[in-house]
Amino acid sequence: MPNPTIVRAVFWDFGGVVLSSPFDAFNTYEENHSLPTNFIRSVNTHNPDSNAWALLERNDVGPDEFDLLFANESEALGHRIPGTDILALLSGSVRPEMVIALDAVIAAGYITACLTNNVVSDDTATQRRPDVADVMAKFDHVVESSKVGVRKPEPRFYEIACELAGVEPTECVFLDDLGINLKPARALGMQTIKVEKPGPALDELASILGISLSA
Repeated sequence: MPNPTIVRAVFWDFGGVVLSSPFDAFNTYEENHSLPTNFIRSVNTHNPDSNAWALLERNDVGPDEFDLLFANESEALGHRIPGTDILALLSGSVRPEMVIALDAVIAAGYITACLTNNVVSDDTATQRRPDVADVMAKFDHVVESSKVGVRKPEPRFYEIACELAGVEPTECVFLDDLGINLKPARALGMQTIKVEKPGPALDELASILGISLSA
């Protein structure tokens, strides 16, 4: 069992951590449409707290409104891209090594939570991705930006996760693929791991927890 004075909970981002990164799909889209590399990501960095992407993840706008808002924002930066095209690029594949590690963390007795910036979806979307539904069901808690009304990197998002899990930030390890999302978690006292490739990130997590995370 984990030592409660050190780490009691492991928090996981979903897209880019448990799932492969949507940034790869963005780059493929850019290549196929003769757009500058990383242009889509650059659109999302302009006015990051109030742009179309932020509004969608907080459920302040729906997909139809996002379609037009994102198109206008991207056009203002040089290339018009329908928001519906972006939404179609978000599905990644489940990383088996991450699921194995999650299972090992659960078996060792740690509290787990998924902390995800997402958009509102219906039940049919989940039915189309039973692999995603199966992984989501493993977590003790799932914190979704579209449901709680705040998003990473807003500090309140992490506070909500800790409240649901019944832990202090200092008792948590958090894995995310974006440094901007890790910074506020670290400021609250969490140990953080940036996930670029699964292997090095899981080695770091195994070192912190002192357990094996492989099959």
